[in-house]
Amino acid sequence: MHAREMIGTHPAVQGEVNDALIRCIEECYSCAQICTSCADACLSERMVQELTQCIRLDLDCADICNITGRIMTRRTGSDDEVMRRMLSVCAAACRLCAEECQKHAAMHEHCRICAESCRRCMEACQEVARGMAH
Repeated sequence: MHAREMIGTHPAVQGEVNDALIRCIEECYSCAQICTSCADACLSERMVQELTQCIRLDLDCADICNITGRIMTRRTGSDDEVMRRMLSVCAAACRLCAEECQKHAAMHEHCRICAESCRRCMEACQEVARGMAH
């Protein structure tokens, strides 16, 4: 990922890059990709009907992580309330997806990997939200 490099060149940032923000952006995009891949893998499992909720949460989490990463990437102007709410929604979606994937982790390696990614993203979103002024 080149988030640090790109954001560091932004005129509004002037080289002062927030490490927690960069981690959050990178975890959001990584989680979106992993959740999409997990949903696709679940669709190929023989027991696909038992994975319906997992697939749904994977896809919802992927969409939410993607948009959160995009919102957090924008440095021109800002709306702290929208950013805090998106971080909160993303952390919640990641928590729910991680909990569901963990139920299948012993049987499906893709679910284990996804649960871990969701937990990392949740923690990264929470860290950035804590650092924002309320």
